[in-house]
Amino acid sequence: MNRRDLLKSMLAMTALPATGFCTSALAEPATQSRFLLVFLRGGYDACNLLVPTSSSFYYESRPNIAIARPSDNPQSALALNADWGLHPALRDTIYPMYKNGEVAFIPFAGTDDLTRSHFETQDTIELGQPLNTSRNYHSGFMNRLASVINGGKGIPAMAFTDQLPISMQGTASVGNTSLRNLSKSSVDPRQTDIIQKMYGKTGLAQQVNEGFAVRQDIAMEMQDEMNAANRDAITTKGFALEAKRIAKMMREKYALGFIDVGGWDTHVDQGGAKGALAGKFEELGRGLAAYKEEMGDAWHDTTVVVISEFGRTFRENGKRGTDHGHGSVYWVMGGGVKGGQVLGDQIKLTSGQLFQNRDFPVLNEYRAVLGGLFSRIYGLNNQQLTTVFNGVKARDLGLI
Repeated sequence: MNRRDLLKSMLAMTALPATGFCTSALAEPATQSRFLLVFLRGGYDACNLLVPTSSSFYYESRPNIAIARPSDNPQSALALNADWGLHPALRDTIYPMYKNGEVAFIPFAGTDDLTRSHFETQDTIELGQPLNTSRNYHSGFMNRLASVINGGKGIPAMAFTDQLPISMQGTASVGNTSLRNLSKSSVDPRQTDIIQKMYGKTGLAQQVNEGFAVRQDIAMEMQDEMNAANRDAITTKGFALEAKRIAKMMREKYALGFIDVGGWDTHVDQGGAKGALAGKFEELGRGLAAYKEEMGDAWHDTTVVVISEFGRTFRENGKRGTDHGHGSVYWVMGGGVKGGQVLGDQIKLTSGQLFQNRDFPVLNEYRAVLGGLFSRIYGLNNQQLTTVFNGVKARDLGLI
């Protein structure tokens, strides 16, 4: 065995699930086609990603965080067509891919789940099962997809997550490998101990100790709230490096992949052309562009879909942020994608068109859209599509 083969074997072994041996981890991809699902946990603000530039109501509803109509100003939206623009943070990454026909967007997309709960809606999407029926939490739609491809022989699949996500759970053999980067506190336990000892003989000792206790309580509370929405997904910081690592593994070993990215719950000060959300878009865009570059020639047979559990309120809130919404915008990317388009059913955005007077409506049901996409990528028949998404008719938007 030469050095390259040894390293490839070691890489495959590190990707095995902790619960036991996964035969798919050592198999070569059974098909040239590769599919990666990117789940943005937290419900990202799709209205500032795909900007409805022809809607005056959008600008009335977002006096502080709206993205300006396309112009020579580099902070304005990037024109996609007469009705839509793209956030300027994606100028150097996703926008050129859109112009090159490698990216399409589907607005008014999502699930009919109306709970606006992170957990509930994430579960609904990952399960891919009909609403108002008993749920099988051991049967995610990505796992069912893996089981029907290649004449029922399946394909090598991997979740690039700490734990196997619901979407990848089921009868097909799927592994998971952690890519999470844990952030560190600016004051570690050793430094805390030094500070406490410094003030130990002064009258401020009690206040210092109480201050650290309060700080710890607040940090834990904030982290718990973020984790609840993110489910321990990685953040956009460092995503470009992680995306390149994923691409290497997808290029050589896996035909079906899943990654989740957290941090999209922007209730406060989300910003507009600049700010917190813009920074996340920029980092996400760099990561997806890095993924494309690392895939090399395999990009021509690769499809990447970016989704979130829901969108956010059309109107900004009193804290210059947005709250949990309903309809979202999906991204579809790849070398074989018929991009450069904004696809699916759409409506003019006026006050009377909002769902429950607050959100994007869902006009493009996610299971129907993904089912049509899977049919194109893998040539699935009606029976196979029913296995993946029971109770819905696949809808072909001509993306592949």
